Amino acid sequence: MIRPDSQRRDHFKDAVYPSPFHARQNEHNQKREWSRWSDYLSVPAYWCADMEYFAGRNACGVFDITPMVKHRVSGPDALPYMQRLATRDVSKIKPGRVGYTVWCDDHGQVIDDGTIFHLEEGVYRICSQEHQLDWFMTNTLGFDVTVREETHDVAGLALQGPTSCAVLKDMGLAGVEKLTPFGMTWFDFEGRRLMVSRTGFTGDLGYELWIDPGHAELLWDRLFEAGQLRGIRAMGSAALDMLRIEAGFILAGQDFLPAMQAVRAGHTRSPFELGLGWLVSFDKGVFNGRAALLEEQARGSRFRLVKLDIDGNKPARDSFVFTRDKKYAGTVTSAMWSPSAKASIALASLEMPHGEPGEELLVEIYYRRELKWNRVMAPARVVKDVFWDPPRKRQTPPGDF
Repeated sequence: MIRPDSQRRDHFKDAVYPSPFHARQNEHNQKREWSRWSDYLSVPAYWCADMEYFAGRNACGVFDITPMVKHRVSGPDALPYMQRLATRDVSKIKPGRVGYTVWCDDHGQVIDDGTIFHLEEGVYRICSQEHQLDWFMTNTLGFDVTVREETHDVAGLALQGPTSCAVLKDMGLAGVEKLTPFGMTWFDFEGRRLMVSRTGFTGDLGYELWIDPGHAELLWDRLFEAGQLRGIRAMGSAALDMLRIEAGFILAGQDFLPAMQAVRAGHTRSPFELGLGWLVSFDKGVFNGRAALLEEQARGSRFRLVKLDIDGNKPARDSFVFTRDKKYAGTVTSAMWSPSAKASIALASLEMPHGEPGEELLVEIYYRRELKWNRVMAPARVVKDVFWDPPRKRQTPPGDF
C-alpha cells in the first residue's frame, strides 16, 4: 500500500489526504466544507444534504467511498483464515460474489462489520469502517495467508438510486443490468479494469465502482456525462447517513461501539444484540467468539437493536427510551425525520426483554426553537420492517428509470 504523496520528504506532516476524486469534489463542493473519514478528506454536504438525499431516492447520487478501509487476503489458506475470522460461513460467498459480515473478539463482541468481496479463487477483499490490519494480522498465526491493506491502491465511487443502472448503461457498460444484488463483475474502461459490484449503503438500487486511482477523475467525468439527463448529483456523508437509517443499516461508532475501542465492559454489543444473528454460523467450525456466542444463545442477550416509529416530527437523536410507565428501557442510536416514510424514525438499543415488534414506548426528545429548549415525551412503537425497502433494489434487470 502506497499512501498518497508518500514520496514527498515531508509527507509525515500530513494528517489527512485528498481523495483521488478531490479535484472533482472540490468543483461540486459549493459549501466549501470538509470533514475527515479515516485518512481522507470527505464532504459532509456539497450544497444541500436534503436535496442530495432526494437525488439518492429519486435519481442517483455519487458518493466517494475511497476512504473505506480495504484489506486484501490471499494465499492457500485464505478461506480457512476467513472462516476463522468472520462469524458467517464464508465458503458460501463464491467467486464474483459479495457478502456482509461481522467479526468478533473472543468474548463474542463485534469488532466491526463490513463486506467481503470474493475477487477470485483464494483472494478476498474486506471493506470496513475502521482500520483492522493489527487484528487481521494477529489472526494469521498458523495460516499460510497474506494480508495487506490496499486502501490507497483502490479508488471507489458509490452510485446509488433508481437511475443508477441506466447511467451505467449510458456510460457503455453493456450487460451491467444482468448483475444481481451482491454480485460483481469487471469491465474494460478506457484501457483499465473497472470492477462494478451491485452493493451499497442506501437500501436502494445501487452500485459501487472500483478502479485504479490514476483513472479516478476520468471515471467521475464519464459518470457525470452519462448521468446528465438522469438527475445525477454528488452526494455527501450527511445524505448517506439519512439513506442508511431509512434502510435500517448500522454504523460503527454510532449504533455500536467497536470492541477494540471499548474502555468499559458492557458498552459493546454481540451480533445477536445488533439483530445480526443470521450472520452467525455455528455449524461451520471454530471462529473467533464462537464459545461466547454459544453461551449467549443459551442464556439470552442483554440488549436488542430495534426500529422505532415515533409520533410527531421531531428527530429523536441521542434520546432516552422509556416504557409507557416511564421506566428506563434504552437509548436511541440513530434518528431522523424520514422524507420518504413521512415519519420520525430511529434505531435504538433496548435492554431485554424490551423490543418485541408492536411494543409501545416513550421517547424523551429535547429540541430547540428560537433559542428555547423544549422537551416532549413522544409515543413510539417498535416496528419489524425497515422504513425503506423498494422492490427495485432486488429487480434484475432493473427498470430503466
